[in-house]
Amino acid sequence: MIRRLAREVALQALFQIDFTGNEVEQAVDAALDEHEELHPEAAVDKALDQHKELGAASARNYVKKYSMVLVNGVVENKEAIDATLNSCATEWTVERMPATDRNILRVAVFEMRHEKPALAAGVAINEAVEIAKAYGTEESPRFINGVLGKLARK
Repeated sequence: MIRRLAREVALQALFQIDFTGNEVEQAVDAALDEHEELHPEAAVDKALDQHKELGAASARNYVKKYSMVLVNGVVENKEAIDATLNSCATEWTVERMPATDRNILRVAVFEMRHEKPALAAGVAINEAVEIAKAYGTEESPRFINGVLGKLARK
């Protein structure tokens, strides 16, 4: 739960970076603040229910730290990630994808291919699909599942 929250914050930060050019930490801070403002019951407090050993400040710090890992990882590996996506997204280029779908996919590809240790493909795909259900269009979960499924089979 707490890592999903970090993935959601990373998605929002990457979306901001795409459109505003904000710096990574500025975008992550803004996304975390906005997420807590819009979803106070679902954010850090809910994550704490499953991670009682963390205090509220530590949970927020953990979410921020992991969001920073994700966003920095995507930014630093963007060229390679986008090339991977272009090879797996039949009839789509990264530039043509809706921004939300593109950034959900970027986070998942980073976790599957560039993070050490890599996240298992099944977990990364499931997380991406669940986030797509919340933030994407009606078609997003199926599209994301298809692209990441193709990547996992490679």
